[in-house]
Amino acid sequence: MSKKVFPSVEWFREAADLLAKSDSFKQFGAADAQMGVQVGDKTFKIVFDAFEITDVEEIASPDAADLDFTLVQEPEEWKAMLQNIKDNGQAEHEFTLNSLDLHTEKELAVGKDYNRRDLFYRFNQTIQDYFDMSAKIDTEFAI
Repeated sequence: MSKKVFPSVEWFREAADLLAKSDSFKQFGAADAQMGVQVGDKTFKIVFDAFEITDVEEIASPDAADLDFTLVQEPEEWKAMLQNIKDNGQAEHEFTLNSLDLHTEKELAVGKDYNRRDLFYRFNQTIQDYFDMSAKIDTEFAI
């Protein structure tokens, strides 16, 4: 397995491929959301469509696409979260997406429309599994 650079389209696609091979969708059901991930000045669009991720692309900004919500952290916070996942096989409590969203002063999941942003909470476990797949990725950080 070759190293994948985080953040990059290739890294997010690798996580999507690993999620597709897991039983996450069987456990938690379909997920339908257009999620943004913002890391510094880079933003990525990841489309969950029923039982698969159908699109991963880098976009100009969170406002440049029709996103339901965007996960926003500082680059060093993304690195700490992903390192915790790598070290433990999955996120420990303080590094889960839910904990990062609820226990920090700023929200992790942001969006202009509350009902659409609510998809983060509705599909949280599938999205967490998506990031937990990074434990299997040989990651090189470019942040």
